Amino acid sequence: MQDSVKALMVPIGKFPTIKDSATFSEAVVALEQAQQDYQTGKREQRILLVQDESGKIVGKLSPTDVIRGLEPDFDRIVDPKASSFISSGYVIDSMKDLTRLWSTPLDDLCSTAKNVRIRDFLRKPAASQVVNIDDSLNSALHRFVLLRHDSLFVTDGNKLVGLLRFSDVYREIGRRIKEVCTL
Repeated sequence: MQDSVKALMVPIGKFPTIKDSATFSEAVVALEQAQQDYQTGKREQRILLVQDESGKIVGKLSPTDVIRGLEPDFDRIVDPKASSFISSGYVIDSMKDLTRLWSTPLDDLCSTAKNVRIRDFLRKPAASQVVNIDDSLNSALHRFVLLRHDSLFVTDGNKLVGLLRFSDVYREIGRRIKEVCTL
């Protein structure tokens, strides 16, 4: 796949946006609206991009991010890269006991919905989640497979210009297998 990322990326202007100052509850409503608009054909994208006060895109918001917002201190205690290796109930239970983390996230839901802002729990894109518009699709595919990202931020120089979604790369692989490869 020698094509560049540019061939499959989706320009940022096609995505719905939300300000990072929006509340937790506004994030939930915006995600639901983006999903509805996508399902009814009003929008081509359901990924919700997050803007800072100056309008600069600072991340993306997913339902998983919102759920993580119920435990905003988790990333301060556990390195997100290492968290995939924590599968033992013993380790998680020990962390809960030591930090009082996860004590009652659902009990505090209404307070969280009103008082927590997206900027309080939004994860900024890691360097591994950013590709250049001229990078090869092969390079992007390696990031998807090895790092399990669902999308990659695409830059042109220092400017964010789009997103490359795993689903689009997968669709292109399927197309090439059916049209190019002898089955």
